Amino acid sequence: MDPAPIDPWAMEKLASGCVIPAHPLALNDEGQFDVRHQRSLTRYYAAAGAGGVAVGVHTTQFEIRRPEISLLETVLKCASETLDEIERSGGAKLLRIAGVCGRTPQALAEARLAREMGYHIALLSLAALNDADDETLIRHCEALSAEIPLLGFYLQPAVGGRRLGYDFWRRFAAIPNVVGVKAAPFNRYMTLDVIRGVAASGRAGEVCLYTGNDDNIVVDLMTRFNVATDEGEVSMEFVGGLLGHWAVWTKGAVEILHRARAAAGRASVPAEMLSLAAEVTDMNAALFDVANDFAGCIAGVQHVLCKQGLLASTRCLNPREALSEGQAEQIDRVRREYPLLVDDDFVAGHLNEWLD
Repeated sequence: MDPAPIDPWAMEKLASGCVIPAHPLALNDEGQFDVRHQRSLTRYYAAAGAGGVAVGVHTTQFEIRRPEISLLETVLKCASETLDEIERSGGAKLLRIAGVCGRTPQALAEARLAREMGYHIALLSLAALNDADDETLIRHCEALSAEIPLLGFYLQPAVGGRRLGYDFWRRFAAIPNVVGVKAAPFNRYMTLDVIRGVAASGRAGEVCLYTGNDDNIVVDLMTRFNVATDEGEVSMEFVGGLLGHWAVWTKGAVEILHRARAAAGRASVPAEMLSLAAEVTDMNAALFDVANDFAGCIAGVQHVLCKQGLLASTRCLNPREALSEGQAEQIDRVRREYPLLVDDDFVAGHLNEWLD
């Protein structure tokens, strides 16, 4: 199968390193899709300086694919049309990344839909193939790569991901139409499996690393990984982040990325950057409800956006997705303690125009 063409602009943008929020889903209190607030979120991310958006991913709620809900196409179309509108009005052009999941027939259908709607790249979840061996997984990925360029996704097992080892990542990164990997296992050992695998694939210079480790964002972005391979030492870095955490306080996230990338590879890391790393991780612990094994990770994001007015409701498709006891208080605590990482004033100053 001939691979789907890679848009040169999209590849350059991805390689340049950017903030890519994992786009949430806007519902009203009755659980119906809220197009007005969904569009406001996309406009917010563009105005905050994000380089792209990822739609139809974990933060968008995987339940949008259920037949009785059937919101995947609606959500992808809404984001795409809003990005078109932003570009027509002179705004920035953003990367369009669509989440793709399921077994091969479903994933192929989703990849084709994303491509037809103008999405540049598919973020590929393999959670539905939980029992498949590496050979089956690679055949699945190769089939999808013929439809659309792929960004691999190591989703942490705590929220539905599966274990993927060094050999898988080495073979996955060798697929010609793989353009990057989002490493989000929330585990340093598994993260190193990704990096070593990509380095050994022979395509390290063509595969962009994005952190999805919301628990370790700043350190990931500052670290240079030197990996010994059969072809010699390969140096790799995370160039950007595709994160659920960056679905909130996005203007601050853009500043964090710039500061972290400026510190990357320096002989000594500024002490204030290590302090910043701890502060961001503390914020994430509250936002993602680490105290309750991530039970409120989507609800925490919804809560912050609702408080800012970017969402009208914290309602999720799954009624069990809700704030845990004490989580709202923890989110209030980190907002008080780290005011420079919060963008409430920016949102308040532009909210009416985004909701228009």
